[in-house]
Amino acid sequence: MLRIEGLTKKFGELVAVDNLSFEVPTGQMLGIIGRSGAGKSTLLRMINRLADPTSGRVLCDDAFEREVDVSALKGRQLTFWRRKCAMVFQQFNLVARLDVLTNVLMGRLSYQPTYRSLLKMFTPQERALAVMTLDRVEMVPFILQRADTLSGGQQQRVAIARALVQEPRILLADEPIASLDPRSAARVMDILRSINREDGITVICNLHTIDTARTYCDRLLGMRTGRIVFDGLPAALDRDRIQEIYGREGDEEVDETVTSTALPGSRIARAGTR
Repeated sequence: MLRIEGLTKKFGELVAVDNLSFEVPTGQMLGIIGRSGAGKSTLLRMINRLADPTSGRVLCDDAFEREVDVSALKGRQLTFWRRKCAMVFQQFNLVARLDVLTNVLMGRLSYQPTYRSLLKMFTPQERALAVMTLDRVEMVPFILQRADTLSGGQQQRVAIARALVQEPRILLADEPIASLDPRSAARVMDILRSINREDGITVICNLHTIDTARTYCDRLLGMRTGRIVFDGLPAALDRDRIQEIYGREGDEEVDETVTSTALPGSRIARAGTR
């Protein structure tokens, strides 16, 4: 169980995340939707501790079902948390000049002593794990190819493999399909859903396409100006709720938002069933 308690993040006078409280049961696939600037990315970064909250707490059960205050972790304990709470980014964050296998093995660096990390000395078991993970995301044929020669969809699948070799309990995905074409986006979302279903890993995913969120997620949070304005099942996300999330400046603006997000998502949904 992941529990967010009064979480707030301020940048000077700007309140990016405003006193959020919610729970995410273990094994849930949660989608977070909202306009750019709603606070979605800042929220994920605070959960992963890439950013520290101004106030509030992130709490999570550990392996012994004891509640840990993630927002207070430091040093090795913080490193362990980031290992178990992996993150996938919109821009992939791969090392362009390194091959696919080495990029995936970078997900094991927190398991290594410093000298082994610097020399990229990975065990045969770790290499086997990386290969098996690449097979799962259908990237074994590209294993020795440089990351910067791959398409966007391929790079994102490598990034997911890198996150998986961390052996996480929680996977955070920050707009993982925002820069991908519909077919590539479908493959990435199918992979994230299979990780959630087959491994029981909690997946929290920021999404910019409403129909994709409805198709793939068990539950949706809608954010607006740093606050949660919707928390419920995808089926409950009707037009009025969409207006509440994306604004009430006029039906024309809402129609444009719904149309631009629904069409790619519809293709994703169809592609995902093939």
